[in-house]
Amino acid sequence: MAPMQPIIAIRNLSKTYKTGLPALKDVNLDIRKGEILALLGPNGAGKTTLISIVCGIVTKTSGSVMVDGHDNVTEFRAARALIGLVPQELHLPVFETAINTVTFSRALYGKTANPAYIEKVLRLLSLWDKKDQRIMTLSGGMKRRVLIAKALAHEPQILFLDEPSAGVDVELRKDMWNAVRDLRASGVTVILTTHYIEEAEEMADRVGIIRKGELILVEDTAKLLHQFGQKQLTLQLAKPLKAIPKKLKAYGLAISPGGNELTYTYDAHQRDGMSRLFEDLAAAKLAYSDLRTAQSSLEEIFIGLVKT
Repeated sequence: MAPMQPIIAIRNLSKTYKTGLPALKDVNLDIRKGEILALLGPNGAGKTTLISIVCGIVTKTSGSVMVDGHDNVTEFRAARALIGLVPQELHLPVFETAINTVTFSRALYGKTANPAYIEKVLRLLSLWDKKDQRIMTLSGGMKRRVLIAKALAHEPQILFLDEPSAGVDVELRKDMWNAVRDLRASGVTVILTTHYIEEAEEMADRVGIIRKGELILVEDTAKLLHQFGQKQLTLQLAKPLKAIPKKLKAYGLAISPGGNELTYTYDAHQRDGMSRLFEDLAAAKLAYSDLRTAQSSLEEIFIGLVKT
């Protein structure tokens, strides 16, 4: 069976600003239909530039972007109609109501009126009970929800979320991510940039890491955690230990200040080292009363990859 065509195909995409700053360098990326892709990178890495070029807001220097088979320059209207964009900035008509703002956005794309769909979107984002309130009376988190509703008003197949959780409290953030899951379940492809790395770890099917304008890695989230993650085994010793026995020096064990714990750090896919460690622990007659394991988070992997 032939592989499914990507809903967005980015080829050799570069952007150099007039100042000479290279914002993107030869980026190649296929985005799969119906996935949640998280783009991670430090400030200034090029995440927003990449999104802006795909959405037709910023002009590329070279390369191409195809959106469901449409070139986003020569077939701009067809490509842009497939995309909803939620920017970082909260630009909204403060004196207008939430429902009128979202309804107007749908009309801008030439879509016929569909009150039932607008209601569905507002309910999905927990905005229905606030639909008649003026934007100026809403909290920052609710305003961000209105931005998402606006982006969904014309029924796009692709949704870009640029730092969607910025300024949103924890409870609203959880609701918002539930809404994103519902969107993905309905077939919408979601691409997000975020500094909340734990959310990318929980939500994203794949993660792309951008550093200094280069896409240095794109990988399935689970595979990334497995491939690059480290695990730690911590042993609670039955008796405090003053020093690590010579037989165990090769494992690079860390001893706690009180000598009550030994910590062994190893690659997540490593297997044989663990069994040898327990054999040598027994040979050294080190008794332990408890043990626990922990795996490195996506944040720790990210920090390691973007270090220069």
